[in-house]
Order: sequence, then structure tokens, then C-alpha cells
Amino acid sequence: MATTLITGGTVVSATGRSRADVLLDGERIAALIEPGSVLLGTDLASSVDTVVDATGKYVIPGGIDAHTHMELPFGGTAASDTFETGTRAAAHGGTTSIIDFAVQKYGERIQDGLAAWHEKAAGECAIDYGFHQIIGGVDADALAAMPGLIDEGISSFKLFMAYPGIFYSDDAQILRAMQVARDTGLLTMMHAENGPVIDVLAEQLVAEGKTDPYFHGIARAWEMEEEATHRAIMLAKLTGAPLYVVHVSAKQAVAQLATARDAGQNVFGETCPQYLYLSLEEQLGAKSAEWGAFEGAKWVCSTPLRSHEHGHQDAMWQALRTNDVQMVSTDHCPFCMKGQKDLGLGDFRKIPNGIGSVEHRMDLMYQGVVTGQLTLERWVELTSTTPARMFGLAGRKGVIAPGADADVVVYDPNGHTTIGMPVDAEGNPTGRVHHMNMDHSAWEGFEVDGRVDTVISRGRIVVDGGEYLGRKGDGRFLKRELSQYLT
Repeated sequence: MATTLITGGTVVSATGRSRADVLLDGERIAALIEPGSVLLGTDLASSVDTVVDATGKYVIPGGIDAHTHMELPFGGTAASDTFETGTRAAAHGGTTSIIDFAVQKYGERIQDGLAAWHEKAAGECAIDYGFHQIIGGVDADALAAMPGLIDEGISSFKLFMAYPGIFYSDDAQILRAMQVARDTGLLTMMHAENGPVIDVLAEQLVAEGKTDPYFHGIARAWEMEEEATHRAIMLAKLTGAPLYVVHVSAKQAVAQLATARDAGQNVFGETCPQYLYLSLEEQLGAKSAEWGAFEGAKWVCSTPLRSHEHGHQDAMWQALRTNDVQMVSTDHCPFCMKGQKDLGLGDFRKIPNGIGSVEHRMDLMYQGVVTGQLTLERWVELTSTTPARMFGLAGRKGVIAPGADADVVVYDPNGHTTIGMPVDAEGNPTGRVHHMNMDHSAWEGFEVDGRVDTVISRGRIVVDGGEYLGRKGDGRFLKRELSQYLT
């Protein structure tokens, strides 16, 4: 088995940092070695197969993006990233594991939905991958099938309080599913928005001629996120089930989570980079020469971008510092503008919902370290260590420790990353800076004072100095245990 020595770097964990060399033996981390130690020999570098020089750089566990949607059917089309293109892009950005969502819709069997997603992903992924289970039809058959997910290595499921007629679950269905979660240890993930009310508001806006992407954010009012978050928390309290609220975007929803956590309830939340950096006014309300007011469609996602004026972004950074929100995922669900997002020209309700970010999460969150929003340790905790613990991968992923998978990123704080797709004077793309399968970048023009240098997935270098060295099929399916984050 191949051996690799990472020398000269500063190893950063969720609890501290230290100068140490890291020895990889095959697919596992074998040892952390104090610089200058001769415990394993006086010239260890000459006895290994590969030496990676990390002098002046950070050595961190590979990122875990616990919320992605590769190839997800939505709004008459499907997410533009396949498992091959999406995981390759993730690797470029320092993410070495994703957890995607297998889908069951009304009238379908959970087992069939899971089998379909295994078929999509098998042999395609550049990095390791796991699944959550979307339950879009909570009926007697689904409730009976839920406990069997644990044997399949799937320890979490997602319900929707939004999208009536597609994924929506009413309160009675949520209650029954949470009762199963309480009895089995499954973790309930919740899309918390009041979908029926949002649909009425959206219909009224369109009837008034307010059809631009900006009104997507108006229809999906923060009150409907706060209300649904509170309702989900109350149902979880009633049943005794743990609750994980996905893509939290409103500061009022964070307050609901904080109150429940302060009362000792097993309630958790994630946010996404878009809710830290982007806004209703600046992105959803954007205009361009090519698209006019439809430019904002690039940033249509749900939950929506919130108002900068009302301080949602600052509140979300604060929630990450205080641990009222525990994780940062991407909700990566990319769609091209031409042929996909433009299905909603003239009616924002028809714009496929999603933003592509899987490649940029580690960089964008590191910029929060640069600006003083986070510590280095919290960066690692939010993007790697907590996702591993939350979703049953602790000890295998999310840490640099002997016996863990050799998923390691060498990150250069003196490097620089420019995100976007440069264009010439006529507006034509001159080169693709990102590697996601999209015709635009939601992060066009963002500058990051750091750079992913080397990415190692289970002991194999998959990215080095921007060059992709991996292969599709390198990634393996992750059978996950029950959450290791519960109190």
C-alpha cells in the first residue's frame, strides 16, 4: 500500500492547532509526528512513496458537504451536475465527502427511490458519498420501511413543510414520521417553510404582475420560515425526536432554534454560504444587459436569500460563532440559466430552485476566518468535524487522527482564489474557473484570501495545485451510523 508523508504544515482540528507531520498508510492516517521526532526513523521522508510539502500551510481534514442534490429532478428539469461532475468539482474545492438525497415521492416506495439513487451514483463519484432519504409520501408503507434504512447505512431522512403536491408533509404525517425517528434513532431533517401559505402569496404576486425573481424572496417571507421552524420544534418536542433544520436563512428562525436548544431540546440547524454572503436586494434584485430583471434567477433558491437591510447575514455569522447553528452545507442544486432557469421567464414560480456552491464552500468559509467572523478551529468544525459527528461518520471522517480515513486537505493561506467565469469584451466566457456543470457562477467576482492546494481522498491525491488527478469511481458509498452528535 502506498505511503504519503505531509511535512512542515500546521494541523488544524476543531479543538486546536499544532505543528505536526502526517503519515498516511494506504487509505488510513497512520500517525501524527512531532517535527524532528525520530520515533519512526531519522529520515522518514526517504522511506515513503510520496512527500507533500505543506510548509506555511494548514493541514485540515477533508470537507464534508452534508447537503447536496446531484441530478435532482425539479421543476420540469434536473440539477445540471451529475454525480461525476459534481463530485469532481467538490474535490477541486477541498470537499472529500458528500451526503446526497435519495428521493421517494408520493405513490413510490422508499426502497425503490433509494435503489434509483444508488444506480445514479455507483461508479460515478470522484469522492466518497452517502445518502439521506427524502420521504415525500408519508404513508403506512413508508412508515414501515423507515427502520430498515438504518441497515442500509442511512440514518437520516428529510421531510418538507413546503412544496404542496410534490414533497409536502402535513403535521399529522410529520408527527408519525417523528415517532418512528424517536423509536429508532433516525435523525429528522426538515425543510421548514409554510408551503401552503407561500403558494397563496406567490399566486397573488403573479396576479399583480410581480413576476421577477426578486418576488420569489418576497413570497417566501421570513415569517413563514420562522413559523414552520417553531412548528417543527414543537412536533419534535412532543414526540421526543431529534430535529435538524436544513438551510436556515432567517434570523428569526435561528432565534427559534436557540430558544429550543437553551431549553435542552435536541434541535440543530445548518446554514449555507449563500445566506452568509448574498442578499435579496443585491442578488435576487439584480439586473443585467443580457437578462434584465431576470438576472436574479441565478440566485433563486429555497429558503430564499434574505434582506441585507434587515441584518439576516450578520445574524447568521453570529449564530455560527455561538453554536446556535452547528454546520455549513451548500444545498448544492445547480441549474443553468439557458434551458433551465429561463423556464421561469415571466413567472418566478417556474424557476428551478437552486444554487451551485459545492466547489466553493471551504474557500468561502475560510474567508470568514480572514475577516474575523470565525476562528480556524471553528472553520474546520463547521465544515468537516461536526458534519461527521452529526451524520454518523465520526472517527472515520472529519478528523486527522490515527485510524481515520486519509481524507486531508493542504490549504494555503497565502494563496488567492478568484471565483467566477471570466468573459471577453463581447460577454463570451473565456474560461471556466469553476468546475461545476453550469453556464454561470452564483459567486462571480468573489475573492478569497486563501487557496486549496492539495486534496487527498482516502490516501490518493485527487487535486494538486489546481490539477485534477482523480477518477470517477474512486469514491465509495458511506454506510453511516446513527448520529453521534445527540446529547
